[in-house]
Amino acid sequence: MTQTTLPPLSELKAQAKRLRAAMPAATDAPLNHGQSLDLVARQYGFRDWNTLHAAKGNAPNMPLSLGQKVSGTYLHQAFQGEIVSAAKLGPSNRTRITIVFDEPVDVVSFDSFSAFRQRVTVTLGNDGKTAEKTSDGVPHMQLTTAI
Repeated sequence: MTQTTLPPLSELKAQAKRLRAAMPAATDAPLNHGQSLDLVARQYGFRDWNTLHAAKGNAPNMPLSLGQKVSGTYLHQAFQGEIVSAAKLGPSNRTRITIVFDEPVDVVSFDSFSAFRQRVTVTLGNDGKTAEKTSDGVPHMQLTTAI
């Protein structure tokens, strides 16, 4: 099992909770929470929950690859585009990507002036957002879906 095929941590925890709830009905020895988490981890090929959590915690929430179609917002403007460059930035769990927008995005908020961008390069965290934010606290880019 690879990191990119693991369900989100919330789903893995829900699986452990369902397993814990089902086991007392089937056996005389109920599972504690830690044991149920470890059993779920073993189902996915990991030694224990801590190992699975470390592997999943380092995996991006939204795996990115060249040629992938994505959508989201850039400087408050909705976009759809294609990833034309992607590079992992060391152990920081950040990825630098270049996206070519399907339609140019106006990056200026003034009514009397426009500046359109067709291609941008940003650095994203595992959550699909930039650390850099606009003056109102919104990340410069937020990926919402991989199309």
